[in-house]
Amino acid sequence: MSDTLVVRGGTVHTQTDRGTVEGDVLVEDGEIAAVGDVDAPDGATVVDAEGLEVTPGLVDAHSHAGMAEWGEPEDGDFNEGTSATTPHVNALDGFHPRDEELKGAFQNGVTTVSARMGSGNVIGGVICSMKTYGLTADGMLIREDGMKAAMGENPKRFHGEEHDRQPSTRPGVAATLRESFMAAEDYVDARRRAREEGDPFERDLGNENLARVLEGDLPLRVHAHRADDIMTVFRVAEEFGIDDLSVEHATEGHVVAEEFAERDVPAVVGPSFSSASKYELRNITFETPGLLHEAGVTVAIQTDAPVLPQQHLDVCVGLAVREGLPAEAALDTVTTNPAEILGIEHRVGTLAEGTDADIAVWDGPFYEVDSRTRHVVVDGEHVFDRDADSVDPREAYEW
Repeated sequence: MSDTLVVRGGTVHTQTDRGTVEGDVLVEDGEIAAVGDVDAPDGATVVDAEGLEVTPGLVDAHSHAGMAEWGEPEDGDFNEGTSATTPHVNALDGFHPRDEELKGAFQNGVTTVSARMGSGNVIGGVICSMKTYGLTADGMLIREDGMKAAMGENPKRFHGEEHDRQPSTRPGVAATLRESFMAAEDYVDARRRAREEGDPFERDLGNENLARVLEGDLPLRVHAHRADDIMTVFRVAEEFGIDDLSVEHATEGHVVAEEFAERDVPAVVGPSFSSASKYELRNITFETPGLLHEAGVTVAIQTDAPVLPQQHLDVCVGLAVREGLPAEAALDTVTTNPAEILGIEHRVGTLAEGTDADIAVWDGPFYEVDSRTRHVVVDGEHVFDRDADSVDPREAYEW
């Protein structure tokens, strides 16, 4: 197989200062080599994009793809429910590259996800940005992109109602989060003194990971739906000097949009395509991304897969556009913005030279419901051709 590929003759949305250009995308050794009018070397694989739309592969900044497996009856490997705080666990160790959710993702243009622990715990563990196509989890890993935390009803229900332990209330959730960070501060001080004095020191994996959050090496990513929970997130982050922060779901984020903007905290919004299945979702609306964007907030749109199928990230964007998100900002919410939030913009989210060759070719504007991927490239490999790879669902039906 050639290491050189050319996506030929499309309308290329570079997501860089170059904007949209008519032309080609040259891929060499798994990276974007050039965009525009390029000469294809002899033997290069040519993908015909004439009359089609070419975008970077889409990025979902909040997903459980690879963790809560498609079609599995159990809860998957994303909630270590033995304690309300589990900062010692790492999503990479539970990521399954053969999850069918990932296949649906890359075939429909989603080439990167932030795969994370669930929201049953106040502190869930380390989360990772992953490619959706690959052989091994290690090979699909881009980076550890944050520490998962959660406010509101999920940890209250899982620990208070089901296990009769803290937290059982919102104050209990906040207190549990504070206690963990206070213990991590003490751990950091004790570690520093031991090193300065040459004394032995007993390491603790969970506190080592929380120390990374306090020291700015690992962002804090907090599940919060209600406006009051979002404000608690801001309050706790300020108390512990945590600046690298994102609010996930942000269902009532539009209510406190100015607070996001003032603090320069990004919002990863969704999944908005659901009913109010719990009280804290009663104000769910696809207007949230547009209202946050209007306030100057960096917005990414998520599926929370498998809550919504990972492959329908584009549909979520289309519904947000219908409800007020400017069409010109649509692609930002699933490329450059999530890549920036996750700290992986040097790898994905644009078609800039030197970035990973993750490319989606569409037969119309990506967010319109009747548009479909025709081709998908991940790390320079042509992994999906709709004409060649599609299967009649009647033939694939499992009895």
